[in-house]
Amino acid sequence: MSPHTRKGPGADAGQSASGPAPRGSGQLRSHQWYGSGISSGLRSFSHRARTRQLGYLPEEHLGKPVVAILNTWSDINPCHVHLRDRAQAVKRGVWQAGGFPLEFPVATLSETFQKPTPMLYRNLLAMETEELLRSYPVDGAVLLGGCDKSTPALLMGAASVDLPTVFVPAGPMLPGHWRGEVLGSGTDMWKYWDEHRAGAIGDCELAELESGLARSPGHCMTMGTASTLTAAAEALGVTLPGASSIPAVDSGHERMAAASGLRVVDLIRADLRLSALLTREAFEDAVTCVLGLGGSTNAVIHLIAMAGRAGVPLTLDDFDRIARTVPVLANVRPGGGPYLMEDFHFAGGLPGFLSRITDLLHLERPTVAHDRFGDQLAGALVHDDDVIRTRADPVAEEGGVAVLRGNLCPDGAVIKHIAADPALLRHTGPAVVFDDYRTLQRTIDDPALGITPDHVLVLRGSGPKGGPGMPEYGMLPLPNYLLKEGVRDMVRISDARMSGTSYGTCVLHVAPESHVGGPLALVRTGDPITLDVAGRSLTLEVPEEELARRAAAWTPPPERFERGYGALYNEQITQADTGCDFAFLARPGTVPDPYAG
Repeated sequence: MSPHTRKGPGADAGQSASGPAPRGSGQLRSHQWYGSGISSGLRSFSHRARTRQLGYLPEEHLGKPVVAILNTWSDINPCHVHLRDRAQAVKRGVWQAGGFPLEFPVATLSETFQKPTPMLYRNLLAMETEELLRSYPVDGAVLLGGCDKSTPALLMGAASVDLPTVFVPAGPMLPGHWRGEVLGSGTDMWKYWDEHRAGAIGDCELAELESGLARSPGHCMTMGTASTLTAAAEALGVTLPGASSIPAVDSGHERMAAASGLRVVDLIRADLRLSALLTREAFEDAVTCVLGLGGSTNAVIHLIAMAGRAGVPLTLDDFDRIARTVPVLANVRPGGGPYLMEDFHFAGGLPGFLSRITDLLHLERPTVAHDRFGDQLAGALVHDDDVIRTRADPVAEEGGVAVLRGNLCPDGAVIKHIAADPALLRHTGPAVVFDDYRTLQRTIDDPALGITPDHVLVLRGSGPKGGPGMPEYGMLPLPNYLLKEGVRDMVRISDARMSGTSYGTCVLHVAPESHVGGPLALVRTGDPITLDVAGRSLTLEVPEEELARRAAAWTPPPERFERGYGALYNEQITQADTGCDFAFLARPGTVPDPYAG
C-alpha cells in the first residue's frame, strides 16, 4: 500500500499539495471493467457500450478514477433530505479533480420513522455498502450519511472493502425555537413530553412545540448519537477537518461536500485506503473524542463494531480506561450545558475541541486530509471558552460514559452518568420489573404498582434479539403521578439502548441480554439492586443459590422471525458488548474482488 503523501484541503478549500504522479489507468480497479480498446475483450466492449447507453463520452470516464457516491437520501428521512443536493456538489468536486462520479442510492435509516428500530437494519446497510462497492467498477467512494446508524453502517461496509474513501456528514439541523426558548431536538422533546404528562403544559403548547423542535434538514443538533458519531468519524480521520459540525443548511456544508469530491480523487491516485487510516490509534482517538464530548452511549456499540470490521480489537474496557483520562469539555446538551451544535461549530468545532486534548491523542497517524493528525489540528482555535471549556474548567473531570460490571451484567453495561442526577449515582432500591416495553407503557402510570422514587425500574426483552434490534427504550418513562410531584429522575436499568439526546440515570446495554438468559431475565419485582457508578458496579442483591434456582427454571422465549431478513438477523447478531455485528461479517477472512472479464 502506498504511503500517504498528499496534504488535502480543509472543509472550505479545494486545493491539494503536489504529490506523486497519478496512477496509470491500467492500475485503476475500474480498468478491469473498461479495458483499453477493442482488443481488451468482449466484456470490456460490453461495459463501454453500456456506458455510452448512459450518455457518457469515452473521454469523460476512460482512464479516470471512478468514484462511487453512496447516498442515503430519501423523502422520509429529514436528517438526509438535503443529501440529494450535496451529492451534486460531490460530483462537481470529482469532475474538477479529473475523476468520474457515479451516484448510488443505498438504504436510508431514518431514526424518526423506521420501526422497530433502524438498529435492526444497520448491518443490512453495511452489507449493501460492502457488496455494492465490491461488485461495481469503482476505485474509491464518498459516503453521504449522518443519521445515527447510517454513519457506522457506511463505514463498516466500506472498511470491509478497503478502498480510498471520504465520509461526508449530513450536518446538524438549525436550533429549535419556542416562545423565546432555544430548543434541542430529542432532548427537549423528552423534557416537554414529561411536562405535559405532569400537567405543567397543555395540548396547545405541545402543538406549538411540534412546529418548533426541528426547523430544517439535518440530524439532531444536540450531542446525540448522530453528532457523536460524525464527530467520531472526523476523529478517525475519514472526513475533512471540521466537517462534522457544519450545519446542514449552511453554504459551508456544500463547499465541504465539493471539497470531499476533490479529495477522494487524490486519495485514489495515492492509493490511500481505509485500512491505512482505521488503525488502533485512530479508534483510541475516536473513543477519546466521544468521551470528551460527553457523547452518546450508542457510540460504544458502533465504534466496537466499526473497529471489528477494520481488524482492530476494541472492548468496553478500553472505553472505561480512556474515560478515566479525558475530561468533558463540550458544554453541549444533553450531557453538558445549554449549547447546541451550531454553537459548538462556531466556537471552533471538532478541530478546536481536539486542540485542547492533543496530549491524549495519537498525532503521527494519517488522515484523508493530512500526513499527520497533528498537522490537521495545528492552528485550530477555540472562540468561546464556555461552549468548549478549557482543561482548567471542564464540564466534568472524567469522560461522560462509565462501564459497569457485576452479577447483573457480567459482560458489561454502560451509563451516561454526566446526564444523570448525581444523587442517584450511588443507590440501592427495590426493583419493579417489566417484561416488555408494551407492558411498561400500559401499566407504568398505575398507582397500584406502588412505585416510589427509591424504586429501580427494570425493563427486559429489549436487547439485540429480544427487542428485536435493541430499540431506544432505555430512558424508561416515570409514573405520571411522580412527575406531578416533581420527580424527574429515577434509576432505570435495561438491555435496551437510549437515544443520544436522552438523559437520566439510565443503565443500558446490559449484557448478556435477558432474551438469551442473561441475569436480567432472573430479576423479580422487589429484588434489591445496587448501582455504584464510582465503583463501576451493578449488583443484584440476591443470593447465588437463589439465582441458580431461577436460572434452572428459566425457559427461552419463542423466536419472532420464521423467515426473511429477521431470521438472518436473529441467527447472526452478536451481543452489545461486542458491537451487535453479524457473526459472519465480523469474523476475519478475505473476500476476492469479482472477475470482471
